[in-house]
Amino acid sequence: MRTVSYRVLPSCWLIRSGNIQLLDSNLESSVYNQRPCETVKRMRWKQIDTMRCSVARTLSVIGDRWTILIVRDVFLGLRRFELIQRDLGLTPHRLSDRLRGLVRDGILTRVAYEKRPPRFEYRLTEKGIDLYPLIVVMMEWGDRWMAGRAGPPVKPELTCPSCKSKIEPREMSAQAGPALKSRRTVERTLEQPPVSGLKL
Repeated sequence: MRTVSYRVLPSCWLIRSGNIQLLDSNLESSVYNQRPCETVKRMRWKQIDTMRCSVARTLSVIGDRWTILIVRDVFLGLRRFELIQRDLGLTPHRLSDRLRGLVRDGILTRVAYEKRPPRFEYRLTEKGIDLYPLIVVMMEWGDRWMAGRAGPPVKPELTCPSCKSKIEPREMSAQAGPALKSRRTVERTLEQPPVSGLKL
C-alpha cells in the first residue's frame, strides 16, 4: 500500500471533493488539485492579518513574544521606556520598534510627562485595555502548567471576593506574588500611584 503525505494547510483553505479551494481572495492562486507532496503557497507572518480569522488578525498585532510582554508590563504599571527596558532586558532599538508598533496599532498611546526635556510614557488605550482578559487567561494557564517550584508569581482574581461581581480592568490593582518579589523594579513601580488612573 502506497503512503501519501500532504503538507499542512493554513486554516483559510477548504478541502472539498478532492480539491483544495482558497477562501481568502487576498492570496494568490485560487484552486489547486490535491496531489501528493504538492507545493502549496506559504503564508508569510506579515500576511496573517489578511486571513479571515480573528485569532490570526489578533496575532498580527500582539503575536510577537516581546510585544505581549510589553503590554503585560504596561498593565503592571511600567509605562516609561527605561523601566520597560530594565525589566525585559531588551535593546533600545528592539524596544523602540515594538513600542512604535503598539502605538501604530492603537494599543498604546504616547503621553508627555515632562516638557523640558520632552519625555513620554506609554499608556493603554481602550483597545489596549480590552486585552486584559487575554493577559489574565495567559497568566492562569501559566500558573497551572508553567509555574514551577517557585509557584505562580501573580494571582489574578476576576470577581470580587465579597459580592462575586465581575471586576473590570480599571478596578484592579496588581500585587506581586512570591516569585515576583525579587524583581525590585516592578515592586517599586507597583507601589507608586498609576499615572493614568488605571489600576490593574
